[in-house]
Order: sequence, then structure tokens, then C-alpha cells
Amino acid sequence: MLEVRGVYKSYATPQGPLPVLQGVDLTLQPGSSLALTGESGSGKSTLLHLIAGLDKVDRGSIHSGEHHLEQMSEAQLANWRRSEIGLVFQQFNLIGSLRVEDNLALQARLAGRHDPRWQAHLVRRLGLGELLGRYPEQLSGGQQQRVALGRALASQPTLLLADEPTGSLDETTGAEVLKLLLELVDDSGTTLLMVTHSPNVAARLTRQVTLHSGRLLPTPGH
Repeated sequence: MLEVRGVYKSYATPQGPLPVLQGVDLTLQPGSSLALTGESGSGKSTLLHLIAGLDKVDRGSIHSGEHHLEQMSEAQLANWRRSEIGLVFQQFNLIGSLRVEDNLALQARLAGRHDPRWQAHLVRRLGLGELLGRYPEQLSGGQQQRVALGRALASQPTLLLADEPTGSLDETTGAEVLKLLLELVDDSGTTLLMVTHSPNVAARLTRQVTLHSGRLLPTPGH
């Protein structure tokens, strides 16, 4: 499903290049779930952005199925993101001028994969039935993240990338959203890669790795 091989990434600073990732290797099998942990500033989000094709590797390769991301143009990457992956971030990134119903359908329509029956299933499972006519500003944080999750899964992506998806929610709401996320990923057979700083959240996924000094290390016991 996903292969990351020998990936290096650094950023320019006034003091010279700042290495962030140094030879990262990672394999993710179809239908599996992986938690990516590590201290703040360890490069977790950088790696996720590289896998999403939002940034380019300095060296190394990222393969998803038949796609070789480092060889793709920006237009090809944009099309791949629309059709193959779902993205969920700590910030909900909903479109304020669209109602909940339209936010949910947006990515699926762009990908040419809008399925009313699957969207209805998501609406029911996420408890959004009474909120479809509202705008994002009329929702709580937990409700907005449920909409963001539904939007990411509406196109039935093969890979879901989630960056601290419960990080801005209180503990109870975060636990509810995480439960829904894992259930829906299981329903759809989507492969999940989640960045999290929470050991409790990481423990809910089938596998964990830790990013340290620019390299991925297996978490003890996994």
C-alpha cells in the first residue's frame, strides 16, 4: 500500500540546512493502521506532508500502489490527492461558505466518486443528520471534526492520513471522534496513518513507530 524508502528532508535556515528526516524507511500494508509518534518538532508532520505529496523529498522514494510520488508533477500529485487519499488535520479546514452537507460531499465530487448511499451511511454513523443544513461556524469543535472526517472518507480513499485529529478537542469529545474514525476506517477497509503525541491514542491502532533523531524506530512491544 505504502512504501517509504531512504527519505531525507531538510529545510534551509540562516545557519544552514536543518535536517529533519534522515533515511526514513516505512511500510504500510493495505487495510492496516499505524500510529506515528515522537517528540514535538521531530518531523512527524513533515513526513505526513511528504506522503501526502504536499512537499517533495530531498532524497529517497515514496511509493503508493503504482504511484511514485517523487516522479510526479504538481498536477499529478493534486489529482492523486483528490482520488486516492483522505486528509484529516487538527484544524478542521471546513469551507465556511458551504453547508455541512456540501462540505461532506466536496472531495468525493471532485474525485468523481460521490456515492449518495455511502454519504448517507457516513451521516448516520457520524450523527450529522440534524446538522446538514448548518454552516461550520454553527457547529462545535467536535461536530466540525466529525464533518471533516466524513469529508475525508466520502471519496472512499485507499489511504487516510490524519495529523493529530483529536488534538484540539477535549478528552471526552476526542475519544468519541477517535472511536468513530477507527470504526469507519474498519468499515471502509481504508489504510490509516495517524500522527499523534498521545500514547492512549497510539495504543488503539494496530502498529506504532516512533520518530527520533530523524529516523523511525519500532515502539517497544510492537
